[in-house]
Amino acid sequence: MASGTKVSASCLRRASHQPAESDTAIVGRIAIVGLGPAGPELITPDTLARIETSQRCFLRTRVHPAATGLSGVESFDDLYESSATFAEVYRSIADSLVAEARQSDVVYAVPGSPLVLERSVAILRDEANKTGIEVEVLPAMSFLDVAWARLAIDPVEESVRLIDGHVFATAAAGQTGPLLVAHCHARHVLSDIKLTLDDGPGRVVVLQRLGSPDELITEVAWNDLDREVDADHLTSIYIPSLASPVASEFVRFDELVRVLRSDCPWDNEQTHASLRPHLLEETHETIEALDARAEIADDVVDDAADAHLSEELGDLLYQIFFHARLGAERGSFTITDVVSGIHDKLVSRHPHVFEDVVADDSEAVLTNWEKIKRDEKGRESAMDGVPPSLPALMLAHKFQKRASSAGLGPSSELAEARAEIAGRVDALEDDQTDESIGDLLFAVVDIARRVGVDPESALRAAAGRFEDTCRETESNIARG
Repeated sequence: MASGTKVSASCLRRASHQPAESDTAIVGRIAIVGLGPAGPELITPDTLARIETSQRCFLRTRVHPAATGLSGVESFDDLYESSATFAEVYRSIADSLVAEARQSDVVYAVPGSPLVLERSVAILRDEANKTGIEVEVLPAMSFLDVAWARLAIDPVEESVRLIDGHVFATAAAGQTGPLLVAHCHARHVLSDIKLTLDDGPGRVVVLQRLGSPDELITEVAWNDLDREVDADHLTSIYIPSLASPVASEFVRFDELVRVLRSDCPWDNEQTHASLRPHLLEETHETIEALDARAEIADDVVDDAADAHLSEELGDLLYQIFFHARLGAERGSFTITDVVSGIHDKLVSRHPHVFEDVVADDSEAVLTNWEKIKRDEKGRESAMDGVPPSLPALMLAHKFQKRASSAGLGPSSELAEARAEIAGRVDALEDDQTDESIGDLLFAVVDIARRVGVDPESALRAAAGRFEDTCRETESNIARG
């Protein structure tokens, strides 16, 4: 078939074995053309001629090198500013073009090739097929042609799979490479891609602005992908091989959080501050599930208790991902930064595991932890950094542990701690103030710390036992 030969919508349907709609009258025409991967010099003569002779020509976006050489054409760039999602942009473009095609023949120009990762074209063709609009697609050079030349590979021989970076988690699930990932236009996209892999490929090739004067091809370490690459709309990455398949579930969840944030009215209204009570509630519900599981030995499977704990951990995880999504939206941090940060922190706080520091018991581990933490954060006092909003028992417990690790606490003799409590109980006969009661409670917390009991959990359990006793007494009274 000669270049630029027109193919009617009915012919396309027959060729793809779709149900024919030959009785549908043609009510308009749209020619879809591609601007090539870079500057105007890579636009085909047929495409240039079609644009120059068109009654109406529209660009998906002017943010493309070839668009600078086109004058007197309109673009849909304003939709990117007014729409919440790319899907909404593409749907609006299709609706606008179909409406325009009813009035006159239309040319729609897109970056690259119309049939390579061009979602707006897929939606437009589907809509045109439903409404009797005739669609013609002119062939065009895509970024793939330049990419294969720069990489010096035969994509067929190498079995390279082309992946859209926006849906990397699901599209690349189970793949081990090689992969060419397009649409890597922003740091958060690179971050999401990096997050999908439990074990990164080491180094990858970053392809930017292929075919243009400022073309850039570099190798980057996988862990630095979203840190060192100044991504733009002409950025792709080539992954030669993967040691392990893409961890799709983790990123699929991150994608769900992004979609909910975009499309759900409630999620869209949330802020870090408004989510605070939800985080607190989910934390307490997780603790409740942990308390229920604590009644069962750790090596014993209990389907009900384990399912409950798993569910509550998932609810808590959603809160973490939500806050990370808010951070990503303002360009400050992503879930990858959260995971990477805690990974590096745990490595640095465990020199007895990853270095040659000796820690013979858990007490030595905690002492090292607090010292490293003080050094990292430049804290002058062992008391610095304890959140004052902690519940009172937890606050007292935390201060006592910090003091003990820094060698600031009282004698470690348990007998002396008991004597301290006895003395404070006796003192209540003459001094029943907030201060005296507080000192007594503080001394009780100290006993709990010394014997390895969490005072918050112990008091909560005692309250639970008291509740059970009261309910049992009420039942006995009711029965007479």
